[in-house]
Amino acid sequence: METKNNKKTIRAWAFFDWANSAYNLVITSTIFPAYYVAITTTKTNGGKVQFFGKTFINTALSDYALSVAYLIIVFLLPILSSIADYKGNKKIFMQFFTAIGAIACCVLYFFDANHIEPGIIAFALAAIGYSGGFVFYNSYLPEIATVDMQDKVSAKGFTYGYIGSVLLQLICFVFVLKPELFGIVDETFPARLSFLLVGLWWMGFALIPFIVLPKGSPNAVSHDHNIIKGGFIELGKVWKKVKTMPLLKRYLPAFFFYSMGVQTIMLVATGFAAKELHMPTSALITTILIIQLVAIGGATLMSRLSGKYGNVRVLIAVVIIWIGVCAAAYLTKTATEFYVVAAVVGLVMGGIQSMSRSTYSKYLPENITDTASFFSFYDVTEKLAIVGGVFSFGFFEELTGSPRNSVLVLAIFFIIGLILLFSLLAAENKLKKNTELSAV
Repeated sequence: METKNNKKTIRAWAFFDWANSAYNLVITSTIFPAYYVAITTTKTNGGKVQFFGKTFINTALSDYALSVAYLIIVFLLPILSSIADYKGNKKIFMQFFTAIGAIACCVLYFFDANHIEPGIIAFALAAIGYSGGFVFYNSYLPEIATVDMQDKVSAKGFTYGYIGSVLLQLICFVFVLKPELFGIVDETFPARLSFLLVGLWWMGFALIPFIVLPKGSPNAVSHDHNIIKGGFIELGKVWKKVKTMPLLKRYLPAFFFYSMGVQTIMLVATGFAAKELHMPTSALITTILIIQLVAIGGATLMSRLSGKYGNVRVLIAVVIIWIGVCAAAYLTKTATEFYVVAAVVGLVMGGIQSMSRSTYSKYLPENITDTASFFSFYDVTEKLAIVGGVFSFGFFEELTGSPRNSVLVLAIFFIIGLILLFSLLAAENKLKKNTELSAV
Protein backbone atom coordinates (compact mmCIF):
# COMPACT_ATOMS: atom_id res chain seq x y z
CA MET A 1 0.00 0.00 0.00
CA GLU A 2 1.28 3.44 -0.86
CA THR A 3 2.07 6.00 1.81
CA LYS A 4 -0.97 8.02 2.80
CA ASN A 5 -1.40 11.63 1.57
CA ASN A 6 0.29 10.85 -1.75
CA LYS A 7 -0.67 13.73 -4.05
CA LYS A 8 -0.83 11.63 -7.22
CA THR A 9 -3.06 9.02 -5.58
CA ILE A 10 -5.38 11.64 -4.08
CA ARG A 11 -5.67 13.46 -7.41
CA ALA A 12 -6.50 10.21 -9.20
CA TRP A 13 -9.06 9.34 -6.51
CA ALA A 14 -10.71 12.74 -6.94
CA PHE A 15 -10.97 12.15 -10.70
CA PHE A 16 -13.47 9.37 -10.02
CA ASP A 17 -15.78 12.10 -8.72
CA TRP A 18 -14.96 14.18 -11.81
CA ALA A 19 -15.96 11.22 -14.01
CA ASN A 20 -19.27 10.18 -12.47
CA SER A 21 -20.59 13.53 -11.24
CA ALA A 22 -21.52 14.33 -14.83
CA TYR A 23 -24.24 11.69 -14.41
CA ASN A 24 -25.45 13.33 -11.22
CA LEU A 25 -25.70 16.73 -12.87
CA VAL A 26 -27.00 15.93 -16.36
CA ILE A 27 -29.13 12.85 -15.65
CA THR A 28 -30.55 13.41 -12.17
CA SER A 29 -30.48 17.20 -11.92
CA THR A 30 -30.86 19.03 -15.23
CA ILE A 31 -31.38 17.77 -18.76
CA PHE A 32 -32.97 14.37 -18.11
CA PRO A 33 -35.67 15.58 -15.65
CA ALA A 34 -36.62 18.47 -17.93
CA TYR A 35 -36.59 16.22 -21.02
CA TYR A 36 -38.59 13.54 -19.23
CA VAL A 37 -41.29 15.97 -18.07
CA ALA A 38 -41.46 17.46 -21.60
CA ILE A 39 -41.90 14.17 -23.48
CA THR A 40 -44.38 12.72 -20.98
CA THR A 41 -46.62 15.77 -20.56
CA THR A 42 -49.33 16.55 -23.10
CA LYS A 43 -52.59 18.50 -23.01
CA THR A 44 -54.55 15.27 -22.89
CA ASN A 45 -52.64 13.08 -20.43
CA GLY A 46 -52.21 15.60 -17.60
CA GLY A 47 -48.64 14.44 -16.96
CA LYS A 48 -49.60 10.82 -16.43
CA VAL A 49 -47.79 7.89 -18.05
CA GLN A 50 -48.29 4.18 -18.56
CA PHE A 51 -45.62 1.88 -17.16
CA PHE A 52 -46.22 -1.82 -17.86
CA GLY A 53 -49.95 -1.24 -17.89
CA LYS A 54 -50.16 0.90 -14.73
CA THR A 55 -50.78 4.66 -14.64
CA PHE A 56 -48.49 7.00 -12.70
CA ILE A 57 -47.87 10.75 -12.41
CA ASN A 58 -44.73 11.12 -14.54
CA THR A 59 -42.45 12.61 -11.86
CA ALA A 60 -43.76 10.18 -9.21
CA LEU A 61 -42.80 7.30 -11.53
CA SER A 62 -39.23 8.54 -11.84
CA ASP A 63 -39.11 9.00 -8.04
CA TYR A 64 -40.27 5.42 -7.55
CA ALA A 65 -37.70 4.18 -10.09
CA LEU A 66 -34.92 5.86 -8.12
CA SER A 67 -36.29 4.41 -4.87
CA VAL A 68 -36.20 0.89 -6.33
CA ALA A 69 -32.68 1.45 -7.70
CA TYR A 70 -31.34 2.54 -4.34
CA LEU A 71 -33.18 -0.27 -2.57
CA ILE A 72 -31.41 -2.76 -4.84
CA ILE A 73 -28.11 -1.13 -3.93
CA VAL A 74 -28.95 -1.48 -0.22
CA PHE A 75 -29.18 -5.25 -0.67
CA LEU A 76 -26.21 -5.57 -3.04
CA LEU A 77 -23.57 -3.50 -1.26
CA PRO A 78 -23.19 -5.58 1.92
CA ILE A 79 -22.45 -8.62 -0.24
CA LEU A 80 -20.06 -6.86 -2.61
CA SER A 81 -18.21 -4.88 0.03
CA SER A 82 -17.69 -8.05 2.06
CA ILE A 83 -16.01 -9.64 -0.94
CA ALA A 84 -13.95 -6.50 -1.51
CA ASP A 85 -12.73 -6.48 2.08
CA TYR A 86 -11.61 -10.10 2.08
CA LYS A 87 -10.16 -10.09 -1.41
CA GLY A 88 -8.82 -6.54 -1.33
CA ASN A 89 -10.24 -5.90 -4.80
CA LYS A 90 -12.58 -2.95 -4.28
CA LYS A 91 -11.31 -1.35 -7.50
CA ILE A 92 -12.84 -4.19 -9.53
CA PHE A 93 -16.25 -3.31 -8.12
CA MET A 94 -15.71 0.39 -8.89
CA GLN A 95 -15.04 -0.67 -12.49
CA PHE A 96 -18.08 -2.97 -12.58
CA PHE A 97 -20.55 -0.34 -11.40
CA THR A 98 -18.97 2.32 -13.60
CA ALA A 99 -19.59 0.09 -16.63
CA ILE A 100 -23.24 -0.45 -15.63
CA GLY A 101 -23.88 3.26 -15.08
CA ALA A 102 -22.04 4.53 -18.14
CA ILE A 103 -23.63 2.00 -20.51
CA ALA A 104 -27.09 2.78 -19.09
CA CYS A 105 -26.53 6.49 -19.83
CA CYS A 106 -25.54 5.63 -23.40
CA VAL A 107 -28.75 3.57 -23.75
CA LEU A 108 -30.78 6.65 -22.71
CA TYR A 109 -29.84 8.09 -26.12
CA PHE A 110 -32.73 5.97 -27.48
CA PHE A 111 -35.26 7.12 -24.84
CA ASP A 112 -38.38 8.83 -26.18
CA ALA A 113 -42.14 8.98 -25.52
CA ASN A 114 -42.65 5.65 -27.28
CA HIS A 115 -40.12 3.83 -25.11
CA ILE A 116 -41.04 4.74 -21.53
CA GLU A 117 -40.39 1.32 -19.99
CA PRO A 118 -36.83 0.75 -21.31
CA GLY A 119 -36.02 4.42 -20.65
CA ILE A 120 -37.08 4.23 -16.99
CA ILE A 121 -35.20 0.95 -16.56
CA ALA A 122 -32.02 2.49 -18.01
CA PHE A 123 -32.54 5.52 -15.75
CA ALA A 124 -32.70 3.19 -12.72
CA LEU A 125 -29.65 1.18 -13.85
CA ALA A 126 -27.64 4.39 -14.20
CA ALA A 127 -28.51 5.23 -10.59
CA ILE A 128 -27.38 1.75 -9.50
CA GLY A 129 -24.08 2.21 -11.33
CA TYR A 130 -23.50 5.63 -9.83
CA SER A 131 -24.33 4.78 -6.23
CA GLY A 132 -22.72 1.33 -6.38
CA GLY A 133 -19.34 2.72 -7.40
CA PHE A 134 -19.42 5.38 -4.72
CA VAL A 135 -19.27 3.04 -1.73
CA PHE A 136 -15.95 1.63 -2.90
CA TYR A 137 -14.73 5.10 -3.85
CA ASN A 138 -15.61 6.40 -0.36
CA SER A 139 -13.91 3.45 1.34
CA TYR A 140 -10.57 4.52 -0.15
CA LEU A 141 -10.60 7.74 1.91
CA PRO A 142 -9.07 6.36 5.14
CA GLU A 143 -6.59 4.34 3.05
CA ILE A 144 -5.21 7.30 1.10
CA ALA A 145 -5.41 10.10 3.70
CA THR A 146 -4.53 10.47 7.37
CA VAL A 147 -7.26 11.63 9.77
CA ASP A 148 -6.02 15.24 9.82
CA MET A 149 -6.20 15.39 6.00
CA GLN A 150 -9.54 13.65 5.42
CA ASP A 151 -11.70 16.81 5.50
CA LYS A 152 -9.44 18.43 2.91
CA VAL A 153 -9.20 15.33 0.70
CA SER A 154 -12.96 14.70 0.90
CA ALA A 155 -13.64 18.31 -0.13
CA LYS A 156 -11.13 17.91 -2.99
CA GLY A 157 -13.13 14.97 -4.33
CA PHE A 158 -16.38 16.90 -4.32
CA THR A 159 -14.67 19.94 -5.84
CA TYR A 160 -13.33 17.84 -8.72
CA GLY A 161 -16.81 16.42 -9.15
CA TYR A 162 -18.43 19.83 -9.39
CA ILE A 163 -15.85 21.17 -11.85
CA GLY A 164 -15.93 18.10 -14.10
CA SER A 165 -19.71 17.94 -14.18
CA VAL A 166 -20.05 21.65 -14.94
CA LEU A 167 -17.61 21.36 -17.85
CA LEU A 168 -19.64 18.59 -19.49
CA GLN A 169 -22.88 20.39 -18.65
CA LEU A 170 -21.64 23.47 -20.52
CA ILE A 171 -20.85 21.31 -23.56
CA CYS A 172 -24.34 19.80 -23.44
CA PHE A 173 -25.77 23.27 -22.82
CA VAL A 174 -24.52 24.43 -26.23
CA PHE A 175 -26.32 21.59 -28.03
CA VAL A 176 -29.56 22.12 -26.06
CA LEU A 177 -29.72 25.91 -26.48
CA LYS A 178 -28.17 26.32 -29.94
CA PRO A 179 -29.03 23.18 -31.94
CA GLU A 180 -29.21 25.23 -35.14
CA LEU A 181 -25.44 25.82 -34.97
CA PHE A 182 -24.96 22.12 -35.64
CA GLY A 183 -27.79 21.71 -38.13
CA ILE A 184 -29.90 19.76 -35.60
CA VAL A 185 -33.61 19.74 -36.46
CA ASP A 186 -34.83 16.93 -34.19
CA GLU A 187 -35.72 18.75 -30.96
CA THR A 188 -35.17 15.60 -28.86
CA PHE A 189 -31.67 14.99 -30.24
CA PRO A 190 -29.69 17.50 -28.08
CA ALA A 191 -30.97 15.96 -24.83
CA ARG A 192 -30.41 12.41 -26.03
CA LEU A 193 -26.93 13.32 -27.24
CA SER A 194 -26.22 14.70 -23.76
CA PHE A 195 -27.06 11.33 -22.20
CA LEU A 196 -24.64 9.61 -24.60
CA LEU A 197 -21.88 12.12 -23.80
CA VAL A 198 -22.36 11.49 -20.07
CA GLY A 199 -21.76 7.77 -20.58
CA LEU A 200 -18.62 8.35 -22.64
CA TRP A 201 -17.30 11.01 -20.22
CA TRP A 202 -17.95 8.70 -17.26
CA MET A 203 -16.11 5.74 -18.78
CA GLY A 204 -13.28 7.86 -20.16
CA PHE A 205 -12.23 9.82 -17.07
CA ALA A 206 -12.76 6.85 -14.74
CA LEU A 207 -9.71 5.29 -16.40
CA ILE A 208 -7.51 7.72 -14.44
CA PRO A 209 -8.36 6.35 -10.96
CA PHE A 210 -8.54 2.81 -12.32
CA ILE A 211 -4.92 3.09 -13.51
CA VAL A 212 -3.47 4.88 -10.48
CA LEU A 213 -5.40 3.69 -7.41
CA PRO A 214 -4.20 0.57 -5.58
CA LYS A 215 -6.61 -2.35 -5.81
CA GLY A 216 -7.42 -2.01 -2.09
CA SER A 217 -6.08 -3.45 1.14
CA PRO A 218 -7.36 -6.94 1.94
CA ASN A 219 -8.67 -7.82 5.37
CA ALA A 220 -6.42 -10.54 6.76
CA VAL A 221 -9.25 -12.21 8.69
CA SER A 222 -10.82 -15.10 6.81
CA HIS A 223 -14.46 -16.16 7.01
CA ASP A 224 -16.46 -19.34 6.61
CA HIS A 225 -19.74 -17.91 5.32
CA ASN A 226 -21.10 -18.06 1.79
CA ILE A 227 -20.94 -14.86 -0.22
CA ILE A 228 -24.55 -13.73 0.25
CA LYS A 229 -24.86 -14.58 3.94
CA GLY A 230 -21.36 -13.35 4.73
CA GLY A 231 -22.04 -9.82 3.52
CA PHE A 232 -24.98 -9.32 5.85
CA ILE A 233 -23.10 -10.97 8.73
CA GLU A 234 -20.34 -8.42 8.15
CA LEU A 235 -22.92 -5.64 8.19
CA GLY A 236 -24.22 -7.01 11.49
CA LYS A 237 -20.69 -7.04 12.88
CA VAL A 238 -20.22 -3.42 11.85
CA TRP A 239 -23.48 -2.52 13.60
CA LYS A 240 -22.28 -4.24 16.79
CA LYS A 241 -19.04 -2.29 16.60
CA VAL A 242 -20.93 0.95 15.93
CA LYS A 243 -23.00 0.42 19.09
CA THR A 244 -19.78 0.44 21.13
CA MET A 245 -18.72 3.79 19.63
CA PRO A 246 -20.53 6.53 21.57
CA LEU A 247 -20.22 9.22 18.92
CA LEU A 248 -20.70 7.15 15.77
CA LYS A 249 -23.90 5.54 17.07
CA ARG A 250 -25.37 9.01 17.58
CA TYR A 251 -24.06 10.41 14.33
CA LEU A 252 -25.54 7.80 11.99
CA PRO A 253 -29.25 8.36 12.92
CA ALA A 254 -28.76 12.12 12.50
CA PHE A 255 -27.05 11.53 9.15
CA PHE A 256 -29.92 9.26 8.08
CA PHE A 257 -32.66 11.81 8.71
CA TYR A 258 -31.01 14.90 7.28
CA SER A 259 -29.85 12.85 4.27
CA MET A 260 -33.51 11.99 3.56
CA GLY A 261 -33.97 15.70 2.94
CA VAL A 262 -30.67 16.58 1.25
CA GLN A 263 -30.55 13.73 -1.24
CA THR A 264 -34.22 14.05 -2.17
CA ILE A 265 -34.00 17.78 -2.84
CA MET A 266 -31.01 17.21 -5.11
CA LEU A 267 -32.91 14.55 -7.07
CA VAL A 268 -36.31 16.26 -7.43
CA ALA A 269 -35.48 19.98 -7.65
CA THR A 270 -35.56 20.18 -11.45
CA GLY A 271 -38.81 18.25 -11.79
CA PHE A 272 -40.34 20.48 -9.12
CA ALA A 273 -39.36 23.67 -10.96
CA ALA A 274 -40.51 22.32 -14.33
CA LYS A 275 -43.96 21.37 -13.03
CA GLU A 276 -44.69 24.01 -10.38
CA LEU A 277 -42.98 27.06 -11.89
CA HIS A 278 -43.15 26.02 -15.57
CA MET A 279 -39.52 27.01 -16.08
CA PRO A 280 -38.02 26.20 -19.52
CA THR A 281 -35.13 23.77 -19.87
CA SER A 282 -32.59 26.56 -20.46
CA ALA A 283 -33.58 28.25 -17.18
CA LEU A 284 -33.41 24.96 -15.30
CA ILE A 285 -29.93 24.20 -16.62
CA THR A 286 -28.79 27.70 -15.69
CA THR A 287 -30.17 27.20 -12.18
CA ILE A 288 -28.36 23.92 -11.64
CA LEU A 289 -25.13 25.42 -12.99
CA ILE A 290 -25.47 28.17 -10.37
CA ILE A 291 -25.89 25.48 -7.72
CA GLN A 292 -22.82 23.57 -8.92
CA LEU A 293 -20.57 26.64 -9.11
CA VAL A 294 -21.59 27.88 -5.68
CA ALA A 295 -21.16 24.34 -4.32
CA ILE A 296 -17.47 24.36 -5.28
CA GLY A 297 -16.91 27.21 -2.85
CA GLY A 298 -19.34 25.71 -0.35
CA ALA A 299 -17.39 22.44 0.03
CA THR A 300 -14.13 24.34 0.61
CA LEU A 301 -15.77 26.82 2.99
CA MET A 302 -17.32 24.08 5.14
CA SER A 303 -13.96 22.29 5.31
CA ARG A 304 -12.31 25.44 6.68
CA LEU A 305 -15.14 26.19 9.10
CA SER A 306 -14.96 22.65 10.48
CA GLY A 307 -11.32 23.23 11.39
CA LYS A 308 -12.32 26.28 13.42
CA TYR A 309 -15.67 25.26 14.93
CA GLY A 310 -15.74 21.46 14.63
CA ASN A 311 -17.67 19.24 12.23
CA VAL A 312 -20.83 18.82 14.31
CA ARG A 313 -21.37 22.54 14.92
CA VAL A 314 -20.97 23.23 11.20
CA LEU A 315 -23.41 20.42 10.35
CA ILE A 316 -25.96 21.86 12.79
CA ALA A 317 -25.72 25.28 11.14
CA VAL A 318 -26.03 23.77 7.67
CA VAL A 319 -29.09 21.68 8.57
CA ILE A 320 -30.79 24.80 9.96
CA ILE A 321 -30.19 26.45 6.58
CA TRP A 322 -31.70 23.39 4.85
CA ILE A 323 -34.86 23.75 6.94
CA GLY A 324 -35.06 27.35 5.72
CA VAL A 325 -34.59 26.11 2.15
CA CYS A 326 -37.62 23.82 2.51
CA ALA A 327 -39.79 26.66 3.82
CA ALA A 328 -38.63 28.95 1.02
CA ALA A 329 -39.21 26.28 -1.65
CA TYR A 330 -42.77 25.74 -0.43
CA LEU A 331 -43.47 29.48 -0.73
CA THR A 332 -41.60 30.00 -4.03
CA LYS A 333 -43.86 31.25 -6.82
CA THR A 334 -41.49 32.82 -9.38
CA ALA A 335 -38.34 31.88 -11.27
CA THR A 336 -36.39 34.68 -9.53
CA GLU A 337 -37.30 33.31 -6.11
CA PHE A 338 -36.24 29.86 -7.25
CA TYR A 339 -32.84 31.23 -8.35
CA VAL A 340 -32.27 32.63 -4.86
CA VAL A 341 -33.23 29.35 -3.21
CA ALA A 342 -30.97 27.50 -5.67
CA ALA A 343 -27.99 29.67 -4.75
CA VAL A 344 -28.48 28.85 -1.06
CA VAL A 345 -28.84 25.15 -1.89
CA GLY A 346 -25.55 25.29 -3.78
CA LEU A 347 -23.77 26.84 -0.80
CA VAL A 348 -24.81 24.08 1.61
CA MET A 349 -25.08 21.11 -0.79
CA GLY A 350 -21.38 20.44 -1.34
CA GLY A 351 -20.56 21.31 2.24
CA ILE A 352 -22.95 18.87 3.86
CA GLN A 353 -21.97 15.99 1.55
CA SER A 354 -18.25 16.47 2.04
CA MET A 355 -18.60 17.11 5.78
CA SER A 356 -20.83 14.07 6.29
CA ARG A 357 -18.33 11.72 4.67
CA SER A 358 -15.29 13.07 6.49
CA THR A 359 -17.13 13.18 9.84
CA TYR A 360 -17.97 9.50 9.50
CA SER A 361 -14.39 8.72 8.51
CA LYS A 362 -13.05 10.63 11.54
CA TYR A 363 -15.23 8.65 13.93
CA LEU A 364 -13.74 5.35 12.70
CA PRO A 365 -10.81 3.83 14.65
CA GLU A 366 -7.46 4.59 13.02
CA ASN A 367 -6.37 0.93 12.97
CA ILE A 368 -9.49 -0.30 11.17
CA THR A 369 -8.89 -2.78 8.33
CA ASP A 370 -12.40 -3.54 7.03
CA THR A 371 -12.95 -0.07 5.57
CA ALA A 372 -15.21 -1.30 2.76
CA SER A 373 -17.59 -2.91 5.27
CA PHE A 374 -17.75 0.26 7.37
CA PHE A 375 -18.30 2.45 4.34
CA SER A 376 -20.83 -0.05 3.05
CA PHE A 377 -22.71 0.53 6.29
CA TYR A 378 -22.44 4.29 5.72
CA ASP A 379 -23.70 3.97 2.16
CA VAL A 380 -26.50 1.60 3.13
CA THR A 381 -27.60 4.24 5.63
CA GLU A 382 -27.48 6.94 2.95
CA LYS A 383 -29.22 4.82 0.31
CA LEU A 384 -32.02 3.88 2.73
CA ALA A 385 -32.40 7.60 3.41
CA ILE A 386 -32.72 8.21 -0.34
CA VAL A 387 -35.27 5.40 -0.67
CA GLY A 388 -37.35 6.82 2.18
CA GLY A 389 -37.01 10.45 1.11
CA VAL A 390 -37.63 10.06 -2.61
CA PHE A 391 -40.47 7.57 -2.13
CA SER A 392 -42.11 9.89 0.42
CA PHE A 393 -41.80 12.81 -2.00
CA GLY A 394 -43.43 10.84 -4.84
CA PHE A 395 -46.08 9.34 -2.58
CA PHE A 396 -47.21 12.68 -1.14
CA GLU A 397 -47.24 14.21 -4.63
CA GLU A 398 -49.62 11.48 -5.80
CA LEU A 399 -51.61 11.76 -2.56
CA THR A 400 -52.03 15.56 -2.64
CA GLY A 401 -51.59 16.27 -6.35
CA SER A 402 -48.67 18.68 -5.86
CA PRO A 403 -44.93 18.25 -5.19
CA ARG A 404 -45.09 21.50 -3.21
CA ASN A 405 -46.72 19.67 -0.30
CA SER A 406 -44.00 17.02 -0.38
CA VAL A 407 -41.42 19.69 0.46
CA LEU A 408 -42.96 20.08 3.93
CA VAL A 409 -42.38 16.38 4.59
CA LEU A 410 -38.67 16.91 3.84
CA ALA A 411 -38.57 19.75 6.37
CA ILE A 412 -39.73 17.31 9.05
CA PHE A 413 -36.83 14.98 8.22
CA PHE A 414 -34.37 17.86 8.60
CA ILE A 415 -35.85 18.86 11.96
CA ILE A 416 -35.44 15.32 13.30
CA GLY A 417 -31.85 15.27 12.02
CA LEU A 418 -31.16 18.61 13.71
CA ILE A 419 -32.40 17.35 17.09
CA LEU A 420 -30.17 14.29 16.79
CA LEU A 421 -27.16 16.44 15.88
CA PHE A 422 -27.65 18.47 19.05
CA SER A 423 -27.65 15.18 20.97
CA LEU A 424 -24.39 14.22 19.24
CA LEU A 425 -22.81 17.58 20.11
CA ALA A 426 -23.73 17.12 23.78
CA ALA A 427 -22.20 13.62 23.76
CA GLU A 428 -19.06 14.92 22.06
CA ASN A 429 -18.63 17.71 24.61
CA LYS A 430 -19.18 15.27 27.49
CA LEU A 431 -16.61 12.82 26.10
CA LYS A 432 -14.10 15.62 25.58
CA LYS A 433 -14.60 16.86 29.15
CA ASN A 434 -14.15 13.36 30.59
CA THR A 435 -10.98 12.89 28.54
CA GLU A 436 -9.56 16.17 29.86
CA LEU A 437 -10.40 15.18 33.46
CA SER A 438 -8.74 11.79 32.98
CA ALA A 439 -5.62 13.48 31.65
CA VAL A 440 -5.45 15.64 34.77
